[in-house]
Amino acid sequence: MLEPREAIDRINQVYGRHPHHRALHARGTFYTGTFTATPDATGLCSAAAFSGDPVPVLVRWSNGGGDPGRPDQDQDVRGMAVKLQAPGGDVDLLGQTSPRFPTRDPEEFLSMTAAAQRQATFPLWMLRHPTTVPALLAGLRAKALGPPYSYAEVSYYPIHAYAWAAADGSRSWVRYVLRPVGGRDERPDGEFTGPERLTDEIAARLVAGPVRYDLRVTVAAAGDDPHDPTSVWKGARELSAGVIEVTTKVSDPEQSGGLVVYDPTHVAEGIELSDDPILRYRGASYGESISRRSS
Repeated sequence: MLEPREAIDRINQVYGRHPHHRALHARGTFYTGTFTATPDATGLCSAAAFSGDPVPVLVRWSNGGGDPGRPDQDQDVRGMAVKLQAPGGDVDLLGQTSPRFPTRDPEEFLSMTAAAQRQATFPLWMLRHPTTVPALLAGLRAKALGPPYSYAEVSYYPIHAYAWAAADGSRSWVRYVLRPVGGRDERPDGEFTGPERLTDEIAARLVAGPVRYDLRVTVAAAGDDPHDPTSVWKGARELSAGVIEVTTKVSDPEQSGGLVVYDPTHVAEGIELSDDPILRYRGASYGESISRRSS
């Protein structure tokens, strides 16, 4: 298995070294708000974040690359990271605009990240890695790389599955999707151009009111594989797990010496991790990236 240190080195080779920035999703802004779970979610998950009481959230919208200087109009995956700050422990959700993950192998993912910077030859990489093609085509159909009009108008997909444990002891495997509520209907007046146009647009949008996201959950059907991030689920049912309301832009906590970590392995009692190899690897590689950011 590829060592986390080597993984971060290889990402830095693609995007350059940028002290005190994340290896990926280096360019981003923070926001606060609340999350309120639905009764459906409360019945399936005993974690405090899904109790039905409003809990604070810390949201970070970002561009996917590792260069914080890349402008918002560049082709890139976008991210929405959500930290549900419940009394029983934080729960982190890390969504991306690509609806499917292309590989279950961390080394193949790093190879793809480097190859994708050379658009003229990237189809050759795909030919050499045919198992990644369906997910990459799904991303193209979803326009996952195109610059959106707004961070608030696209869906985000946390790719991993988690086991929800209910109060009665039953367990359900679930996957999340963050879907915008309002979106185009709540566009602010004005035109937004320039290298920070996505951040500027969100700021204008928040003047009129909160940005809302519906946390959708697909409950696995028999035969759906929770341990493979590339698997396509049939799903037994889909439900709304609650609504995230983003209300306020806040300063980057790390500018004043704080450290904010969004880690998909960070769950609370009532939520369990799968054996997904990408999920398990991300926890270790994030630790390496964090140590470099904080040094």
